Amino acid sequence: MPLTHLQRPLYEVKANLFKGLAHPYRIRILELLAGAPEVSVAELQEDTELEASHLSQHLAVLRRHRLVVSQRRASHVYYRLQDQRTAELLAVARGLLLTMLEEDEGRLADARELPALPPTAGASAS
Repeated sequence: MPLTHLQRPLYEVKANLFKGLAHPYRIRILELLAGAPEVSVAELQEDTELEASHLSQHLAVLRRHRLVVSQRRASHVYYRLQDQRTAELLAVARGLLLTMLEEDEGRLADARELPALPPTAGASAS
């Protein structure tokens, strides 16, 4: 069923939100921010081990997608989550990922219990 002109923007906005999340360092930054009321840029740089320019680029993406807000105090800049539901989203994603990995681990264990295949013609015995 085609999207109406009213539905399309909502899906596009959602997709853009996930684009903002679509990098391992941005997820790490958000997880660090989820664990504290605010975190300085210096602390984020130390924890992520990113060069200042790369960290700045990731923070700009997170600001653009309205996932974080910053505040300058003297010569330091501090970041925090704009909405605490972002922390909930990260927790749900982690739980989903753990479930998927557990299922994959179960499938892998099942596959290891399959009978061995006979050697193929031309395969050398070790």
